[in-house]
Parts: sequence; structure tokens; C-alpha cells
Amino acid sequence: MILTEKKLLSALLITYNEESNIKEVLNNLSFADEIIIVDSYSTDKTLEIAAEFKNIKITQRVFDNFASQRNFALSLANHPWILFIDADERLTPELQSEIHSVINQEKSASAYFVYRDFMFENKKLKYSGWQTDKIIRLFKKDNASYNPKKIVHEKLIVEGKTKKLRNRLIHHSYSNYKDYKQKMIFYGQLKAQEEFEKKTKPNFFHFYIRPAYKFLNQYIVRFGFLDGKKGIIICYLNALSVAVRFKELRKIRTKPTISKI
Repeated sequence: MILTEKKLLSALLITYNEESNIKEVLNNLSFADEIIIVDSYSTDKTLEIAAEFKNIKITQRVFDNFASQRNFALSLANHPWILFIDADERLTPELQSEIHSVINQEKSASAYFVYRDFMFENKKLKYSGWQTDKIIRLFKKDNASYNPKKIVHEKLIVEGKTKKLRNRLIHHSYSNYKDYKQKMIFYGQLKAQEEFEKKTKPNFFHFYIRPAYKFLNQYIVRFGFLDGKKGIIICYLNALSVAVRFKELRKIRTKPTISKI
């Protein structure tokens, strides 16, 4: 009988002021062979709590954008398999077991999508565009990197085959209205940088049609109305992010440039 060597897993996190999430997510990741945190100089107790755990490596780096922050974290990993999740995501025991099984298969894919259950104040949001939400969270280090041009809602570039995991990730993205609104505004501001790099010239279509389409698509086409009041809130805030994106883009484009002498 030939014994195959166990494949080692690096779990990666980027954090900023995640004291409400860090303990639970690190408990979730305790099955990994190493856990690496890249922190953007948190001002709360994130690092204090994280330091209580074993097998944790903590590095601080000034945040510029999500893609570069993730690629930096990726460069610190010592093992061939990467599990890169957010602090507000949770793994069930079934998902942990599946990940362990998948990375030790003789023939595995280069990367794996995982479906996510979007949690609205600890209750699952069934519609509003989130019912088919999936993202790559597990991949081989040597076969993937984050696209530097996608600075928010970053996209992983994968060399090789991708598959899907059966078990779902639990996504506690919405804890309260204020925090989620701030998150959507921040994402909109970062997306404005992407649009600027693409030389987008915002007009009536971008300012009014795009946000309206976002809301109506998620609320009607993606059955957000079936989520009741929660659906209205989520669809509105997601549309707000689109509106912020193009208002911020207009500011960037009209900002006077300082010529160098």
C-alpha cells in the first residue's frame, strides 16, 4: 500500500477592525496547517484577540486596495493549497471536511468555487440576487493570483480547471444597516477608481439608469420582493453603491491636476 503525503493548507485573512468576527473565524480555521493575517492597522482589539491563538502569523500592511492586499497575503503563504476567506464568513464542519478531502485527492482541480448563504442579521436571505452567489475560496497557490485591475470584488485568475464544492459557506455580511451602508459606499468609491482606469466618462445613464437597473434587477428579476423588508434594504444599498461609484468617478475626473515643473 502506497501512502500519499498529506497536502498542507494555508488559510489567509485580510482584516481591519474585525474584533466582532476574528475569534469565531479563527476557530473555524483551526483545521488549517497555518493561518496568516494581513491587517490594515486595526484600531480595535482585532490583533489582541488574534494573538491569543496558536499557529497564527500576523503581518500589518497599509491598505491600498483589496487585490494587492490579497496578493501580498498570498505571497506569505508557505503551503501549496490556499483557503482565502473573509472575516465575516464561516465554514461548517461539513465544508471543512470537504476541503480536507478535496485537497488530498489524487486528481484535484486548480481552484474551487463555493456557494455562499447570505446572512441578514443572523437569518438567511433567500433571494435578492444572493441565491446563486458563489466565489473561489480554495485554490492551488501556484495556479492563481488576483487580478490587480479589479481592486474591489476582486477576481482570481486561475490557470487550470475549476470545480465547485458541495457544501456552502455562511456569509455574515449584513450585521446592521449602518455598517452595511458604509461598506457599500466604500466599495463604490473603490469601483470608481476602476472606472477611472478604464477611462469611463459618466453621464445620465451611469448616474440614474445603472443604479435603477441594479435595484430593479435584484428586487424584481432576482425576487428580492420575496425577502420582504430585508429585500428592499439590501437591493437599495446595493444600488446605492452603484450611484456612489459614478458620483465619485465624476469627482475624480473633475479634480484639478497639479502640473510638475
